[in-house]
Amino acid sequence: MGLVQEYRYIVRIAGVDLDGSMRIDYGLSKIKGVGIRIGGALLRALKIDPTKRIGYLSDEEIHRIETALKNPPSHGLPSWMCNRSRDPQSGENLHLIGPDLEFQTKADIEFMKKIRSWKGIRHSLGLKVRGQRTRTTGRTGRAVGVRKKRIEGR
Repeated sequence: MGLVQEYRYIVRIAGVDLDGSMRIDYGLSKIKGVGIRIGGALLRALKIDPTKRIGYLSDEEIHRIETALKNPPSHGLPSWMCNRSRDPQSGENLHLIGPDLEFQTKADIEFMKKIRSWKGIRHSLGLKVRGQRTRTTGRTGRAVGVRKKRIEGR
């Protein structure tokens, strides 16, 4: 006889509260730094059914998912799926999630500003960084040089 797994309405994975009614593959994408592709690949590597609901995960499965999120290449995922391949400080393939990802992104931008690279200059000026046009898009503030036409007779 199989044990009836108890249902949890909220499950905490990697520091994020996830709705228990969501499918695991889509629920993992609510964690910053984890998309649907890497979440699905991770679940296949861990041999967990991606169509299962998060609320029915056991504590052991949650622990396996959290450890795999910290180091995906050690669980069989290719290194190109990591969001920080060849980290400049350590030279390793890292996959950052949550606040670690936010902190590292801000640190990278500050480093670019410090060395006065082109991307750093654009970041510091608040302009587009990746070569997009700025003549018409990305404007902030009020419209300049535009006047509404006066309708005659009113």
